[in-house]
Amino acid sequence: MLSGRRLDLLDPSPMDIEIEDIAHGLAFVARWNGQTRGEYPYSVAEHSVFVEQLFYRLNPKIDVKWRLAALLHDAPEYVIGDMISPVKAAVGPGYGEMDERLTAAIHTKFGLPAIIPSVIKKQIKRADMLSAWLEAVQIAGFSATEANKLFGDPVLSDLPQTSLRPHAPMQVKGQFLEVFNDLMEKL
Repeated sequence: MLSGRRLDLLDPSPMDIEIEDIAHGLAFVARWNGQTRGEYPYSVAEHSVFVEQLFYRLNPKIDVKWRLAALLHDAPEYVIGDMISPVKAAVGPGYGEMDERLTAAIHTKFGLPAIIPSVIKKQIKRADMLSAWLEAVQIAGFSATEANKLFGDPVLSDLPQTSLRPHAPMQVKGQFLEVFNDLMEKL
C-alpha cells in the first residue's frame, strides 16, 4: 500500500488497514468498468460517498456507526477491484470469501462489528441499488427500463434530485476522507 503497509489478502489484519489507502484505492477504481460518460471514470469512492448520503437520507435517525458502514460498504474493492456481478459469480465463492475477510478486517479497524446486522445491511443495499439505478441511467447509458430490470423499479420519492457527474480521483479521495473523518468525529 502507499502507506507502506503490507496487506495479506488471504488473512488481512486490521492493523494493516489505513483509511488513506482505502480512500486512494477507491478513488482510482472505476465503477461500470470505466464505461461512463464524463471526463473521469465514476469511482467506487464517489459511489461510496453517494451511497452514504442516500442511506442517511432514507434513514435520518440512524446511528452514525451505520452511516460509516454505508460509506465503507465497498471498501474491500480498494485492493480487489470492482467486478461486475456476472464476473463475481464466474470467479466463484473464493471472491466472496476474500471480500468477507477484508470487510471484517476493515470494520474491526474502524470500530464496527465484523458482520453488519442484516437489517442494516438491507438498508445499505437499498441505498446501493438506488445509487446503481441513478448511475446506470445518468452516466452509464442505460434506459430507465433497462435499469429497472437490473436494479428494480425505484420509488421515485426515494431518488434525490441530483445529476451525477464523475470527478477527478484526487478530489474524490479528499471528499471520501472528509466524510469519513466527519463520521468518526461523531462516533
